[in-house]
Amino acid sequence: MNKRSIRDADVNGKTVLVRVDFNVPMRSGVISDDSRIRGALPTLNFLKDAGAKIVVCSHFGRPKGQFIQEMRLTMVRERLSELLGTTVVNAYGPTGEEPAQIIGNLNSREFALLENLRFEPGEEQNDEQFSKHLASLADIYVNDAFGSAHRAHASTVGVAKHLPAFAGLLMERELEMLGSSLEGSTGATVAIVGGAKVADKIQILRHLAKKVDTILVGGGMVAAFYVAQGNTGGAAAITDEDVTAAKGLLESGGANVVLPADVITAPDFDENSPATVCESTDVPTDGFILDIGPRSSKEYARIISLVDTIIWNGPMGVFEWDEFTKGSTAIAKAVAANKKATSVIGGGSTAEIVGSMGLADQITHVSTGGGASLEFLEGKTLPGVAALDDRTD
Repeated sequence: MNKRSIRDADVNGKTVLVRVDFNVPMRSGVISDDSRIRGALPTLNFLKDAGAKIVVCSHFGRPKGQFIQEMRLTMVRERLSELLGTTVVNAYGPTGEEPAQIIGNLNSREFALLENLRFEPGEEQNDEQFSKHLASLADIYVNDAFGSAHRAHASTVGVAKHLPAFAGLLMERELEMLGSSLEGSTGATVAIVGGAKVADKIQILRHLAKKVDTILVGGGMVAAFYVAQGNTGGAAAITDEDVTAAKGLLESGGANVVLPADVITAPDFDENSPATVCESTDVPTDGFILDIGPRSSKEYARIISLVDTIIWNGPMGVFEWDEFTKGSTAIAKAVAANKKATSVIGGGSTAEIVGSMGLADQITHVSTGGGASLEFLEGKTLPGVAALDDRTD
């Protein structure tokens, strides 16, 4: 990573503004998954141990620049206090005079949390005045919100123009793991890519085709690849753009693109629609491809078992429905079973699969960034990363 890390910063006695991604899922007013909060703990504890005064800031939901009671960070602050084992002070704001007054009373190793950044319209507009306001609250800026790094907002880009800007430990690990998965492999590398439409993933597929040895294709976009080969894609709505993109990838001369030899189809796109195993050359014109088939699951697992680096983005089928989750669970088990490989999972749905199966601790790295990890795998420059200070050594 060519960006400065908090490991390089002298934060003792200084006030540090830390951008995190605490946009956690809530159900009935209760946090249903606190993994994003836990993901920031190494950085927050590092700063605490180094003697900093820590000001945490995050967005939550989409209030569109308005105050919405249900989107306040009260529950998040209470959970963060529990996990840190100390009181996190409410800094209010995010604008006005209160934040500066409260933060000014912090002692070293104490924490404060600003209110939802998106209550302020200037956040998503990357407004210069709001950026300066945030910068006025601290001496140093740390971005540990990889999940928001693809957004050019005031708290991810603007504030970095006004303060020394460092990557947090989570940001550092995300960049190193995603980057090394594409550049650092010394052996066979496989990318497993699923999703509904080729057009949605074509930039990822094209970029990966230049970086990996093999691409295993799954999900609804399999239909477009079948059509590109002269077969039927079933009842799915397939655009000319999808077929052209699929054909171009198959003929690109890059990575070996492997398609499922069999798939699971259903007459209706419905959870309770009866499932049928079909050969790739015999998909019914009125059938929807909702998963890869059992033979393909075994073949994909065999290929996965042989490689040294695994990148997985996107489920193999409609994994939310019991009848069509077998392909995704088979892939998850195969990735976890290859103990010699470096395995990197990007994308919210894929992370949800391994998390629900209790396999996350058997994966080398599960990315916290949904859209950010997608754009990184496409080869795009993330604004929140580009804004951080470069290393000079």
